[in-house]
Amino acid sequence: MKTQFRIAWRYLFSKKSHNAINIVAGISAAGVGVATMALVCVLSVLNGFNRLIEDMFSAFDPDLRIESVEGKTIQLDSIDDITHLACIDVLALTIEENALVRFSNKQLPATIKGVDTCFSSLTNIDSIMFDGTFQTFDGAFERCVPGVGLAAKMGITPYFIDPVRIYAPQKGKQINLVRPDRSFNEASTFISGVFAVQQAKYDDSYMMVSLQLAQELFGYGPQEASAIEIKLTQDASAKEAKKQITELVGKDYKVLDRYEQQADFFRIVKIEKWITFFLLSFILLIATFNIIGSLSMLIIEKKEDVRILQSLGATPSFIHRVFLFEGWMISAIGALCGLMLGILICWGQQEYGWLRMGAGYIIDAYPVHLQLTDVLLILLTVWTLGFIAAFFPARKAKQQPKKP
Repeated sequence: MKTQFRIAWRYLFSKKSHNAINIVAGISAAGVGVATMALVCVLSVLNGFNRLIEDMFSAFDPDLRIESVEGKTIQLDSIDDITHLACIDVLALTIEENALVRFSNKQLPATIKGVDTCFSSLTNIDSIMFDGTFQTFDGAFERCVPGVGLAAKMGITPYFIDPVRIYAPQKGKQINLVRPDRSFNEASTFISGVFAVQQAKYDDSYMMVSLQLAQELFGYGPQEASAIEIKLTQDASAKEAKKQITELVGKDYKVLDRYEQQADFFRIVKIEKWITFFLLSFILLIATFNIIGSLSMLIIEKKEDVRILQSLGATPSFIHRVFLFEGWMISAIGALCGLMLGILICWGQQEYGWLRMGAGYIIDAYPVHLQLTDVLLILLTVWTLGFIAAFFPARKAKQQPKKP
């Protein structure tokens, strides 16, 4: 094996009788390098955006969320055991229901989220306040905090003194066609602030109110909620905590981590990343076709060398491995150069923000996040394609007849 590798190494770097062979080999390595660099940079940018969105969601979503498998109501008494777990830092009841929001002559459907007084400790809601302050009760009046999109559609700001009215159908009752107004619970609240998660799911439809107001509006009892949201201690593992809580609450409840709370979104992001990877891998596949041309030309030039090796007792598999290593080294050199250049570009973008996004975006420069798994996958893909591209020309080389 060592002898075949040394011969292949000499063939790769030695001067050829035809300069075109060197040029084609250089083009092959450069094509593989550029495709590898593109894979590293593009996947790192996708990872950066994914991480950015995770941070946005983390300001609103809890570490863990407990929901009922059947129905929409959770009885706090039925899962009282989890309150004593050491891994839990903050635990709060929340209610999420749909209602009609009205202000002046404008009315829109919205998702009302009733939150406990410790919600600001549960999440990083204060970091995403667009205007005003986060407050659901000031000691005298009920307050609400809508998303920036919903507030814009309704035409409301924290500085208005007129109340926002919320209408919700009475629980378990049919609509009275004669007096439909008696079929709805009504509540008035004053806007205290506006939040912006930078995600339409929340910004365009959510409005937060106090838990007590939501319980009265939607007919929940004092120990009832639609979900229980949990913040873990800093040293707690989300995976272990989820497993521990799941065992305690039983099969009637499901425990969701941050990824599962936004399962559809992260599934789409993952699919987008894989599609991008396969498209760029196809470009890489085209680039490796040059290796076939380079090896074919080298085999033609080295016919006499092959016959000499055969005369010295070299087997067909020996000849095959020589040219197989040759093609593999071309792809390996291109891959390593492209990988180093891609990592350097990602580091520069992360440190200096070379590529700017322009005005009007929440960040100044394209985010990047390099993952070791991506690097290993890229290298494996490049070397596999390089090996396949080199296999068939190398197979032809071993089939050359011996010189009589």
